[in-house]
Amino acid sequence: MRPAAEAAGLTVTTPTAPARIRRQLPATPWLFAAPGLLVTGAFVLYPFVSTVVNSFTDRRTLIPGRFVGLANYRELLHDDMFWTGLRNSALYIAGVVPALVILPLLLALLVHRNIPGITFFRSAFYTPVVASVVVVGLIWVWLLDERGLVNSLLETVGVGRVGFLSDQWLLLLSAMAVTVWKGLGYYMIIYLAALANVPRELHEAAAVDGAGPVRRFLTVTVPAVRSTMVLVAALSSVAAFKVFSEVYLMAGPSGGPAGEDTTLVMLVQRTGTGLTGRVGYASALSVVVFAVTVALMLLVLRADRREES
Repeated sequence: MRPAAEAAGLTVTTPTAPARIRRQLPATPWLFAAPGLLVTGAFVLYPFVSTVVNSFTDRRTLIPGRFVGLANYRELLHDDMFWTGLRNSALYIAGVVPALVILPLLLALLVHRNIPGITFFRSAFYTPVVASVVVVGLIWVWLLDERGLVNSLLETVGVGRVGFLSDQWLLLLSAMAVTVWKGLGYYMIIYLAALANVPRELHEAAAVDGAGPVRRFLTVTVPAVRSTMVLVAALSSVAAFKVFSEVYLMAGPSGGPAGEDTTLVMLVQRTGTGLTGRVGYASALSVVVFAVTVALMLLVLRADRREES
């Protein structure tokens, strides 16, 4: 056909290979994306939509619910345990986030230099990150127990035993310490990647101008890694607000003395599980946790943009 058309003076255009592929297999990109979309839809989108729908019902574990409108959300406003969980989650953010923004940066500066044996210390600082949170929590419970190692040492030096796990505020502070200790290595790695991109010439120029280590840290290092500090603040804020394992392991299912150390996520777990679990009410709690988490991230990002402008 083509020689005959050319002999007749007609121009024949042959589609290129990419054009033929696009015309013959228009669904090919969707076939590649299908596994990821199915997993996301089954384990992220569907549970999220189901939780939002259940929050407007009185569903229980074994009893299908009926639509009750905003009744669950109105009940939240009069639930003392909800305000206790919100208070503890907010206190957790206030106690954990500043430490996880500053201490990993100082730790990264400590292990940033390439000196003999520094790899061992980097691995040692990162070890708590890969350890199971259950194992870490149990170790700290054994250390801080009334008959644990810490109290034995305090009694030996004459201080006396301290109720780390029986006092409301000491228990919450102990859980914060575990969270900070376990997260130091993770955020240290993030800061190490940021410090690797800081030009050495800036430090050399500041040193020539007579700036000491502290001034170089404040005027060179901090501005260079400020965006990383915002990222760490956002990640640690979300993780601190959704804390569960550390407080649960150290305070127990009841949430400490009289439940005063209960966090919002612990309240969701306690309310929505079991044969008589109030799934609808727990779903409303989960929606509130999601909304506050999104608000936290937006506040951090807005503060970062305001500082840049």
